[in-house]
Amino acid sequence: MKESLVSREQIALNPFRSAQALRYSNYCARKERRLVRLLDGRPASARTRFVHEALHAFIDEPGYSCLGAKSILNRGGYRFGSYHALASPEATTGLARDLCAFVAEMQPQSGTFCSFIAVFDDLGYCEESGFEAALWRQLNALHELDRKVFPYAEGVSSDPESPRFAFSFARTPMFVVGLHPKSSRKARRFAWPALVFNPHPQFNALREGGQYDRFKAVIRERELSSQGSLNPNLADFGARSEARQYAGRAVEERWKCPFHR
Repeated sequence: MKESLVSREQIALNPFRSAQALRYSNYCARKERRLVRLLDGRPASARTRFVHEALHAFIDEPGYSCLGAKSILNRGGYRFGSYHALASPEATTGLARDLCAFVAEMQPQSGTFCSFIAVFDDLGYCEESGFEAALWRQLNALHELDRKVFPYAEGVSSDPESPRFAFSFARTPMFVVGLHPKSSRKARRFAWPALVFNPHPQFNALREGGQYDRFKAVIRERELSSQGSLNPNLADFGARSEARQYAGRAVEERWKCPFHR
């Protein structure tokens, strides 16, 4: 994905082009050591560059457990954006446009490992439940825009209680990872609230190549070494709803996902 470019046709076909979406879009990639906005060609703002470098420093720490995140950042297999407060109208419209661009850019090489990383203004969450609530408000708001244009992704369920649930955007199933300053999990304790959108096709490619189990085992070994425990919500797709893992909080057994179909 590193060398991929957003074509003029892809930009023209993006259905999220309201005045607000255009104003708050911030779809960035690192090109020749510079962070640039791919949809309008403008340089990234100083704040976006600062947050982007902070993210690199966070994941580049030797003890950081997720090797997938390290690989994606080191080889440029990601897109990045910084936005207003999580679940705000400004963040939602800009992020919808950028997520759609990410899916369009990803499609020709859906087997590669790539992520879209969205970082938001800090609201000063005092506990994990506050971030969790904001995360689901944001996903619900994105879904409200998405469902007017696209059907739900095939092969997954829109029922958050289903073991085959996945968040869908632009017909693409995504596993969402939430990060924020108050997370109980070290690997998710970033200085700003963030959502990492990971398309499901890349996990399917790892399974088909026989690499998934080893990849998962190595990450969990590193998580145990760093944290001393695994997230109790961990489960493979199809075993239990992945919604329980998105925010990173150890949710209660009877927890009900607030995602509204």
